Amino acid sequence: MKSSEIIDTGNKYVMNTYGRLSLALVRGSGARVWDAEGREYLDFVSGLAVNSLGHCHPAVVKAIVAQAETLIHVSNMYHIEPQVRLAALLVENTCADRVFFCNSGAEANEGAIKLARKYGKSKGNLEKFEIITAINSFHGRTLATITATGQPKYQKGFEPLPAGFSYVNINNIEEIRERAGSNTCAIILEPIQGEGGVNELNPEYIKAIKDICKEHDILLIFDEVQCGLGRTGKFMGYQHYGIEPDIFTLAKALGGGFPIGAMLAKEDIASSFSPGDHASTFGGNPLASAAALAAVEEILNGGLVDNSSKVGEYFKKQLIEMKESSDIIIDVRGKGLMLGMEFSVECRKLLPACQEKGLLINCVGDKTLRFLPPLIITEADVDKALDIVREAIRENL
Repeated sequence: MKSSEIIDTGNKYVMNTYGRLSLALVRGSGARVWDAEGREYLDFVSGLAVNSLGHCHPAVVKAIVAQAETLIHVSNMYHIEPQVRLAALLVENTCADRVFFCNSGAEANEGAIKLARKYGKSKGNLEKFEIITAINSFHGRTLATITATGQPKYQKGFEPLPAGFSYVNINNIEEIRERAGSNTCAIILEPIQGEGGVNELNPEYIKAIKDICKEHDILLIFDEVQCGLGRTGKFMGYQHYGIEPDIFTLAKALGGGFPIGAMLAKEDIASSFSPGDHASTFGGNPLASAAALAAVEEILNGGLVDNSSKVGEYFKKQLIEMKESSDIIIDVRGKGLMLGMEFSVECRKLLPACQEKGLLINCVGDKTLRFLPPLIITEADVDKALDIVREAIRENL
């Protein structure tokens, strides 16, 4: 099919839930993708931080093909070898003791909410179900996770929402102190807010929250769906802060492009779940687990975390230099290869402008460009991308 045919057919038959750009991608390799007419694009979106190994990484492709020829799906009523190997790999390289597998970040966060409430009530206080989240956070699209999401635009039209959620501004510890109490079972935070604008949490803020959690027997949950697995220059985002969450969630990059999510927890918390408390038919199936096992092994052993840190530092430095020479760029923030550049003016018109020049980028809100290139990206790729961004800014802003 030609691009125009793909777009027209999609517009006719697919539900209109995305503000799609006029682009139909049909092939990918490494940091590049191609449309149906063979036009090449440098991909600094990476499927929204999913394709962290780049497109069609050989190790992931090999694992998927081999597993598809062996065993695609069996019920979680049975033990699954790729699943238990993946669980062991994640536990051995993080602060967690147990893993629950699902299919997406929203499902992982849904599981974390359920586990936190089950654990809270196990303490003998049936009112210990309240959860504090952050303004401008994003945790998913289920009813519980859009309620946890501190952005009213995602909640509009889906009321009544589940009870028990409240919201605070990030990096304001006094708001946490005022809100936290005996009925609070958890605080859910993204170490770096993704959809909210690439907003970083201060190390002092996180450490103070950890102390409050200890004081009130509150669980600290980190949503690492976007910032985990090497994205920020460390294997896990929490490793920047010298503390350990009680529960954290993963998805996006976990499967190297294949759908899989995970909710990880400390042993004493995970043991609050009993058989039947939570489940997922497809969660941790053989095919998804095999893909994720290959992806995580590559992230850990292929130098990608170090590359994220090194190239991310170079990238951020170049963005800061752009800011210093511009009167419309007001901030640059983020860690590793999760970076944002905020403008004083609306910047969404830069997306089609950059696309026309062969670069795919993303905008969160109306004024912040978000850069999420694959962890295999090179400094030469960064230079090429920034040349296009500079030209698009000159021509359009």
